[in-house]
Amino acid sequence: MCGIVGYVGPRPAAPILVDGLRRLEYRGYDSAGLAVHSPSGIEIRRAVGKLRNLEGLLFERPLEGTVGIGHTRWATHGRPSEVNAHPHVSGDIAVVHNGIIENHVALRRELKADGFEIQSETDTELVAHLVQREVRRGKDLLGAVLETIARLQGAYAIAVLDHARPDRIVVARASSPLVVGLGEGENFCASDVPALLPYTREMIFLEDGDVAVLEADRVQLFDVRGETIERPRRHIDWSPAMAEKAGYKHFMLKEIFEQPRAIEDTLRGRLDRTSGDIFDQEIGLDEERAKAIRRVVFLACGTSHHATIAGRYWTEELAGIPAVTELASEFRGRNPIVGEGDLVVAVSQSGETIDTLVAAREAKKKGATVLAVVNVIDSAIARMADAVFYTHAGPEIGVASTKCFTAQLANLLMLSIWLGRRRGHLSAERCRELVEALASLPQQMQETLQGTRQLVANLAKRTKDARDVLFLGRGLSFPIALEGALKLKEISYVHAEGYAAGEMKHGPIALIDEHVPVFVLVPEDDQYERSFSNLQEAKARDARVIAVATSGDEAALDQSDDLLEVPRTLPQLTPFVTVLPLQLFAYYVADFKGTDVDQPRNLAKTVTVE
Repeated sequence: MCGIVGYVGPRPAAPILVDGLRRLEYRGYDSAGLAVHSPSGIEIRRAVGKLRNLEGLLFERPLEGTVGIGHTRWATHGRPSEVNAHPHVSGDIAVVHNGIIENHVALRRELKADGFEIQSETDTELVAHLVQREVRRGKDLLGAVLETIARLQGAYAIAVLDHARPDRIVVARASSPLVVGLGEGENFCASDVPALLPYTREMIFLEDGDVAVLEADRVQLFDVRGETIERPRRHIDWSPAMAEKAGYKHFMLKEIFEQPRAIEDTLRGRLDRTSGDIFDQEIGLDEERAKAIRRVVFLACGTSHHATIAGRYWTEELAGIPAVTELASEFRGRNPIVGEGDLVVAVSQSGETIDTLVAAREAKKKGATVLAVVNVIDSAIARMADAVFYTHAGPEIGVASTKCFTAQLANLLMLSIWLGRRRGHLSAERCRELVEALASLPQQMQETLQGTRQLVANLAKRTKDARDVLFLGRGLSFPIALEGALKLKEISYVHAEGYAAGEMKHGPIALIDEHVPVFVLVPEDDQYERSFSNLQEAKARDARVIAVATSGDEAALDQSDDLLEVPRTLPQLTPFVTVLPLQLFAYYVADFKGTDVDQPRNLAKTVTVE
């Protein structure tokens, strides 16, 4: 997830573009850059790191001109560096891009064969070369962009400048947001509303397949065939703070509702639905190494550790490989038995978690192969690992992780499927079934969020004063119970515990009375009967039972005080939907109690101290 902005009008472009990028920096902060039509042609300024680095460069080397585009980057292809920063240039063309081009490997090969010298590791540079090639063939800028987007597979929002047309910007979108702002004698574009609010409240939200030509005195809209179209004009009355959060009260709530998009981006280009398999080009392991694995060791802390518990179940079931999950802080504190033949999977949202980094480094020294599952390109764990399998959740501003957790689950499930196929443990038919279910997951997550939001808010209002809350689950629901409890503790400061449901009778059952809400996860899976028995045990002891169950479960409805229904999916995919109402519950309890949801006390987003 990156941020793009564009301006065409009578005013100096650079200050407007930088201001817009500042309001979009929550979308990415690996690097930033501008391209502006100056008297001498298109000039570029790019800088690695946060926006202030670009501002310092512009102070030293100002940009003159009234038409330009800007970008703040969250790296997905290529590490953060000046050469990978946007805008990208090819001849007379400059491009900024938000999204992921799925067929970038084939396009890179084609463009190299056509004589183009590709300087960066990014997929965006390829877009610039494609547009430039069409301009060379005689197309105008609009025609060149239309020809280019016909070749792109995946998600994109692009803004394009052409040295030959200093009066216009051409933009296009598919599966990535893009907003056009309408001014008086000037027009704008951006990835999101906040960038434009200081300048205009009149917006056009482009839809998939839309292309727009922005000039100072007009905006023209086209479809992918170049036919003129119209889109409604909307007046936005959000405050700047509301706009930054897309109208949500807190970043955490926004990020909870971004999860369908985050999962879609994380799956994008990795599911081979034709053959029913996982593409291996981004996992970083080859088949020979996959077949040599004798054990998988997961290392992580906090929420990421909960994701690895699910990863352990998937690895053993789908790949047939013995697996263990270790708290990185404990692993590094002893002399662990690990070495050649072990695949160590180090999972961290930031890629900078010190305990996980040190533990993975120690495992590598002992001869293990280290695979990093991280959300930040070129982070410390990614750099030290033998291979990296990136999640594509985008920046997560709220301290309590939500969308990064489910993106980690997606990567760990894809890894297990990929290993299972390479080792002959998973049949082609079973693999195809899992791949198709994964493809349907974003829509099911969206349905879950929409269907449970108000129910969960009402439940949270009734139970916000509870002193203790229990979360119970078996199998793949056990790590979700742990995660539900952790989220509640993190942001509402309510004492909560997650347990393997079968362990309830070994002690925790003593805590249950009529004052204790008990969440019981009972989705339709191979643990259902036993989990339902635990629900009945809690109910028999007068607990307030909240069941998280598959839609249509009459027994759960009858035996629980509150029922939160999730869509029916394969048993292996239930964590993606059962965790959502628990995240919402933690959020609403915290909101009703008035705690600092996005920055809870004593916590930091990235734990880089011991």
